[in-house]
Amino acid sequence: MQDSGRPALDEAAAVFAEVRPRLFGIAYRMLGSAQDAEDLLQEVWLRWQTADRAKVHNPGAYLATATTRLAINATQTARARHETYVGQWLPEPVDTTADPQLGAERAAALELAVLMLLEKLTPNERAAYVLREAFDYPYDQIAEIVQTTEVTARQYVSRARKHLAAERRTPATAPEQRRLLTAFVAAAQSGDLPALEQLFADDVVSYSDGGGVARATKIPVVGATTVAKYIRAFHDRFWVGVTVTPVEANGQAAMLVEKDGAKVALVTVSATTDGIDRVLWILNPGKLESVSA
Repeated sequence: MQDSGRPALDEAAAVFAEVRPRLFGIAYRMLGSAQDAEDLLQEVWLRWQTADRAKVHNPGAYLATATTRLAINATQTARARHETYVGQWLPEPVDTTADPQLGAERAAALELAVLMLLEKLTPNERAAYVLREAFDYPYDQIAEIVQTTEVTARQYVSRARKHLAAERRTPATAPEQRRLLTAFVAAAQSGDLPALEQLFADDVVSYSDGGGVARATKIPVVGATTVAKYIRAFHDRFWVGVTVTPVEANGQAAMLVEKDGAKVALVTVSATTDGIDRVLWILNPGKLESVSA
C-alpha cells in the first residue's frame, strides 16, 4: 500500500531545506551556539511537518517567524545558563568558509565580539536587530514576527544600534584584522612583551572560555600592559608542541591550535583603528567541533 502522505512530506522537506541556511543564521545569531541553533531548527522542522501547510501562503516567512519566536524564548533560557557557566562564556564559533554570511543578506551580527555584545540586549531587541541588520527585513515584517507595532520594532533596532555603537569603535578592515591576528600570535608564541603591547588598544580585554573543562582564566584580563604580561606568562607552556593553522570563523580570520591531532583552542581578535581591543580564547573542546583546519 502506497503512503499517500509521502509526496507531501517530501515537498515539505524540500521547502525546509531551501530556507534552512537562513533559519540557521537567525537561530545562531540569536543564541550564539551552533548546537542550540540546530536543536531549535529540529523543533521548527517538527512543527512544519504537522502544520496545515495548505494554508501557508509564504512558507519562508512562516518558518522564519517560527524560528525567531522560538529563539526569543530560548534566548531567555540560554542567558540563565550563561550566568551559571563556569568562567567566561563565549559564543560557539562556526566555520563560514562555505557560507560567509550564514544565510543572510549581509554578514552583520556574526562576529564573535558582536555576538557577545548582543547578549546584553533584550531578546526582542536582539531579534529585531538581527532581522534588520543581517537579513534586511522590512520593519512591518519585523513587527509581525516579534509581535509588536512597527514603531516599537524601529525602537528595538535603534536601541540595539546605539548600544553596539557605544560599546564598539569603528572595526578594522578584514585584511587589517588578519594582519593583527598573525602578528599577535607570533608575539604571543615568542613572549615578546613590547610587541604585544604595541598591538593592543589601551583598554584591550582578553576573554578565555574553558567551560570548566579546559584550563582557562575565569575572569577577563584588562589593559594593554596587564594582558601582555598575562600572555607572556604562559607562552612557554601553551604554544609548545602545537600546530597553528589559519582558519575562518564567523566571517573573520582566526587561528586553530592543535596538539597531537586534537583541537586545543581557537584564537581570534577583534580590532579597531586603535589596535586589538578583544582577544578571544575558545578552549572549551565542545565548542571547537565545527571548526576545521
